[in-house]
Amino acid sequence: MKIDNALVDHLARLSKLEFEESETERIKKDLQGIVDLVEQLEEVDVTGVEPLIYMSEERNVLRKDFVQGEISREEALQNAPQRDSDYYKVPKVISK
Repeated sequence: MKIDNALVDHLARLSKLEFEESETERIKKDLQGIVDLVEQLEEVDVTGVEPLIYMSEERNVLRKDFVQGEISREEALQNAPQRDSDYYKVPKVISK
């Protein structure tokens, strides 16, 4: 696959990006390198190779979860710059 200016312009339009001419040349070169690498990988014979799902034989190794260091609601709110009974008071950031 050959990467040209039309393809880079099309990808830029789809991703809502704008590039200068010097950037377009660098992006063409980078994209061509990626495509070349994928084409090289497609040539590898993987007949009989099982797909890799996990990096090791271990599955779902989870740590024990336990509660520690609880604090009361009053302790949690003591450093709040503003509060309203049991809640933090914050500036409104969404307008109608």
